[in-house]
Amino acid sequence: MLGNRNATANIAVKDLAKAGDFYENTLGLKPVHREGEEVIVFASGDTLINVYRSEFAGTNKATAVTWAVGEDIGKIAKALEDKGVPFEHYEWPGVTMDGHIHVHGDMKVAWFKDPEGNILNLINQ
Repeated sequence: MLGNRNATANIAVKDLAKAGDFYENTLGLKPVHREGEEVIVFASGDTLINVYRSEFAGTNKATAVTWAVGEDIGKIAKALEDKGVPFEHYEWPGVTMDGHIHVHGDMKVAWFKDPEGNILNLINQ
């Protein structure tokens, strides 16, 4: 039913201007539509991300968006770090750290947050 349909990520924020600046200028996403002071739609590859104003912004404690970046994960993490993006470090059995990148076997993941505290990540898939 939905398996052949596109999906869009939705990110709740309190300060749309600050979030818009982060997603456009820090992450490099392209704004493609704006609904006044309520929503900015960004293109990320062939997908869309809706960044919208909400009183519940920053309350999600799980990953909201994942970018599959392949072997560029280290280079992209470094570029984000150079722009001042702080990374999250989590501890799990069997996971080692390579800078800001969590390594478990062949899987590499780097987590970071947007200005509202939404958890975002890069993965080497």
